[in-house]
Amino acid sequence: MDFRLTPRQARLKADARALTDVIAAYEIRCEEDNGLPADAHTKIRDAVLDAGLQAVNMPAEWGGAGLTIAEQVTVQEELGRLTGALWDMVWRPANALRFCTPEQRERFLVPVIKGERRDCYAVTERGAGSDPQNIATTATRNGQGWVLNGEKWFVTVGDHADFMIVLAAAGPGRAPTLFLVDKDTPGIEMTRVPRFMHTFVYEHPEFTFTDVQVGEDAVLGGIGEGYDITRSWFTEERLMIAARTTGAAERALELARDWAVEREQFGAPIASYQLIQGMLADSAVDVAVNRAYTHQVAWEVDQASAEDRKTLHAKASIAKLAASEASGRVIDRCLQIHGGRGYDRTYAVERLYRELRVDRIWEGTSEIQRLIIANELIKRGSGVLDLPTV
Repeated sequence: MDFRLTPRQARLKADARALTDVIAAYEIRCEEDNGLPADAHTKIRDAVLDAGLQAVNMPAEWGGAGLTIAEQVTVQEELGRLTGALWDMVWRPANALRFCTPEQRERFLVPVIKGERRDCYAVTERGAGSDPQNIATTATRNGQGWVLNGEKWFVTVGDHADFMIVLAAAGPGRAPTLFLVDKDTPGIEMTRVPRFMHTFVYEHPEFTFTDVQVGEDAVLGGIGEGYDITRSWFTEERLMIAARTTGAAERALELARDWAVEREQFGAPIASYQLIQGMLADSAVDVAVNRAYTHQVAWEVDQASAEDRKTLHAKASIAKLAASEASGRVIDRCLQIHGGRGYDRTYAVERLYRELRVDRIWEGTSEIQRLIIANELIKRGSGVLDLPTV
């Protein structure tokens, strides 16, 4: 078994760190202004394109970086070091866009890959969070295509995106279906922009859809395929969360280590005290173990056959659950090591403390991950714990 990064992964890691360092210069500005102005978005977009790390999850023949899942994890781990969720400025188009028709691809996906457009995913509603099958948004067919009515909550990047991927119950049979909808279509209104506890370079607005007319060509992937397409990217997205939270935890540990070595109290560096040493050691364990498992599962996904899909879905849930909760423990310790400074928003540990909390909620709460893992154990035994074989 070879756990070394490949030469290509090592180059990607270095490129991602260099890009991270460029974007990190905007962290304080993003925190103080609750976002960034248009000129900063343009400069960062150009830096992403120069780095060749745009659309890492899309094939090279479409203009993406064409990275494997293991390579994507390597990149996302570095980007996860950024506060203000600035990692999201290194855009990864929604995986659902892989299901575009050729015409849809040219209109929607290719411009996203080029950094000319931005997508957002509109699934969650007031009564449909962990259970998307409870959606109330409807799509009714008429002579011109489909009419959408309903509301969507927590539409991440909804303020910045110019088109939406909307999940709606289509027709009398309420078939779950995805629609590609330009955000300036009449009848779409951004009704509220919640202020969450974290600072995010983009917002998570709420939208209403009132008699929004779209054509037949707005359907993404086919009538009734909305749930399957949405679920199909959970494995990848949960691995990316595991990678980013591990990268964030590592940055926090580096900062806490440096602070503990330099900060003196009672005549000695606080790193000389065993209680501080214990927190540093526990944090190192959390980072190392979760990095190893996340990379293992990412490698397995790249090697997988169709029969492995359900088991790998559960393994990705293990990675997401473990890494997101471990990063919460790490950042809590690191803030504590910083003492009063750790509560100051100009320090990265404070910003990470607020921002990492959502990773135990979105893309499936920790409780949902536990249900997925338990169901896999109950249905198929302990294969979810197996190492891959040659």
